[in-house]
Amino acid sequence: MAVPQEKASQLKILSFGAGAIGTYIGGSLALTGHNVVFVEQAKVADELRERGLRLNLSLDKRRKAKETFLLDPSSFVIAPSLEDALRYGPFDAALYALKSFDTEAAMEGIQPFADKMPPILCLSNGVDNEPAIAGVLGSDKVISGTVTSAIGRHAAGDIVLEKLRGVGIAATHPLSDRLVAAFNDAFLNAQAFLHADSMKWSKMLTNLLANPASAILDMSAAEIYAHNDLYRLEIAMLRECLDVMEAQNIEVVDLPGTPVRALAFATRLPLWLSKPLLGRAAGAGRGGKMPSFHIDLHSGRGKSEVDYLHGAVVRAGEKANIPTPVNRLLTETLLALTNGELTLEKYARQPEKLLAEL
Repeated sequence: MAVPQEKASQLKILSFGAGAIGTYIGGSLALTGHNVVFVEQAKVADELRERGLRLNLSLDKRRKAKETFLLDPSSFVIAPSLEDALRYGPFDAALYALKSFDTEAAMEGIQPFADKMPPILCLSNGVDNEPAIAGVLGSDKVISGTVTSAIGRHAAGDIVLEKLRGVGIAATHPLSDRLVAAFNDAFLNAQAFLHADSMKWSKMLTNLLANPASAILDMSAAEIYAHNDLYRLEIAMLRECLDVMEAQNIEVVDLPGTPVRALAFATRLPLWLSKPLLGRAAGAGRGGKMPSFHIDLHSGRGKSEVDYLHGAVVRAGEKANIPTPVNRLLTETLLALTNGELTLEKYARQPEKLLAEL
C-alpha cells in the first residue's frame, strides 16, 4: 500500500531494532510521514534493505486496510550500527523496547555516543531500564513508556497486530505532548501518565500473570489457572507485588485498553469469584501465545527477564521490609533452570513439586 505523504510537523525517530515493538511503532510512524531510522545487526539490516518492512495492521479497523502495509526500503533508513545511524541525526527521540536482559550491553554500546543521543522513550517491560538509561545519558534523556498492544513477530521487520490496546507515555518530559500527538496520529492509541512509576509498575503487574510458573512447569497459562493450588500461588504472587507497590506509595492505574485496577481488585476477592476473571485476563493478554518466560526458557536462549520483573518485586520488598517468598521462589527457580543448574524436567508438569518448595 502507498505510504502517505510527509506531514509538516514530522519527527525524526531513531529505533533500536526492528523487533515486534520497534517495527510496530517505528513503522506506524513512518506510515504517517515521520522519518525513522532503524538500527539492526548488519545481516538483518541488509535483508530489510532488500525486502522492506511488513506490518499487518488489519485488526485496527480505523486504518481501513485489508492488506499488509509494505514499507518500501526507500521510505525508511536501516543502519548496521549506532554510529552509522547517528549520521542521519540529529534525532528528536529514540524508541527503546529491548528485553531487559539486553539493556546493560545496549548501554555499553550507547556510552561512547552519549552526547549525540536524543531522549529515549523506554518501552521495555520492568522498572529497572529507565534508571539504567539515566545512568548513562542523564535523567533528562529518559522518557518512561509502556506498550499494552499485543504484537506478533514473524521475522525482523515483519509483524502482525494481535490485540489493539495502546501506548503509555510519561507526561513529565518536554517532548511528551509531541510524542503523544504523533503516536495518536499514527493510530497507536497513546495516553499520557502523570506518574511514571504508577504506569511502569502497573504494567509490570500484568506481566507477572502465569509467566514464571508456565516456564517452570511447562504448562500454559490456562492450565496454570485451572489448577486450584497453582491459582492460589498466582494470587499470592500478585498480592506481594501490590503490597510492595503500596509500601512505595505507587498507585495502581489503568493502562490503555487494560483495566489494571480491576485486576488488582480481583486479587482481594474470594478465589472462586476471582478465578474466572483472572483466568481470562491471563489468556487474553498474550493473544493465545505461551508466556514470554516460557518462550525464552524452552528456546534455549539462556536468558530470562524474570530477575527484572519478579526479581524487582523481591528487591523492592527487601528495601521496604515486605516479605515476597512467592516471587523469590519463582525468580530463583526459573533462573536456576535458565542457567542450567536444574534440568527442564525437574518440575515439568509436576506442580506439586514446585508447590512443595513453599
